[in-house]
Amino acid sequence: MSDNELAQYYAQVADIYEDKYLEPDLDEDAQAAAEHVSEALANHKVLELGCGTGFWTEFIAESAESVLATDINDIMLEIAQEREYVLENVEFAQADWLDLQLPEGRTFSACFAAGMWPHVKREDYAKVFKNIKASIGSGGFLVLIGDNNVEDFTPPTARTDAEGNTYQRRELPDGSLVEVLKNFPTDSFLKKKFATVARDIRLSRNEFFWMLTCVLK
Repeated sequence: MSDNELAQYYAQVADIYEDKYLEPDLDEDAQAAAEHVSEALANHKVLELGCGTGFWTEFIAESAESVLATDINDIMLEIAQEREYVLENVEFAQADWLDLQLPEGRTFSACFAAGMWPHVKREDYAKVFKNIKASIGSGGFLVLIGDNNVEDFTPPTARTDAEGNTYQRRELPDGSLVEVLKNFPTDSFLKKKFATVARDIRLSRNEFFWMLTCVLK
């Protein structure tokens, strides 16, 4: 699956994207993770990558100084903008994390992404790291949320490519099947990769989600 095909997949499932947050047990884990993220990003000027429908945006906006929520899909941004942001501190922009073009004049102290990192190919890590650092600078705070591989819940892996990236087969609303890149990195793999570009790396997991925080070198 190419990056363009991944974007097309999420455009097609935008209307049902948040259904997963209604699943028993996952809903509690998502709520707990969102609260931790909100605490971690308090008072920061946040760049959010892959904001999707704004589920996580709504939480971080409660404590952040400001949020620029970005996504590659217009339909996702339209849904995200329909939410009520009490502090009115959220702006939106279309952006691709592999070719990150942001509005001029904006400065950020932190970057946040939920669900994005499992869709980054292993061979693209360096490119995405570079884009994030160019946006928030050395000393910038990075917070990532990703999905765990949960037995009897997570769709099975359909194949693994030569780089070690794993792929799932998922059903679209029309019943057709597509292949979606979805990596489930181990703690040791994440720490090893992030150690080259960051310090103060902290990694935690609940049943459904992992959370990584670090400060860019």
